[in-house]
Amino acid sequence: MNIKAIHHIAILTDKDNYEVSKAFYTSVLGFEIILETYRKERDSYKLDLAIAGRYQIELFSFPDFRPRGSYPEARGLRHLAFAVDNIEEAVAELRAKGVETEDIRIDGLTGQKFVFFNDPNGQPLELYEETVSL
Repeated sequence: MNIKAIHHIAILTDKDNYEVSKAFYTSVLGFEIILETYRKERDSYKLDLAIAGRYQIELFSFPDFRPRGSYPEARGLRHLAFAVDNIEEAVAELRAKGVETEDIRIDGLTGQKFVFFNDPNGQPLELYEETVSL
């Protein structure tokens, strides 16, 4: 097996919260829409989003969406982290757009700054300041 990269990350939202989630990932976080597809047989949307023209997030809406337990430590995806150059600027931008964030912390192993926040469905997200190559 020769895994070259992560191809995509799938995130779920409920049908009634789809437009809010779509606006969050595009207008707040600034992801580019690649393709939006309505799947009539499932009564759901699939929204393909690009990050810096390279990475892809698939945002799915489902009529029978059920939140997955997340805290304190549930099985499965713990959180999704995005690299930024300046965490203070990124946090200020999120807060200006009405997104609540935790306080900025320092990673005890790397010395890098990071902060947690949630998407409209409560999915934990992280910004991680990359000042050195990992």
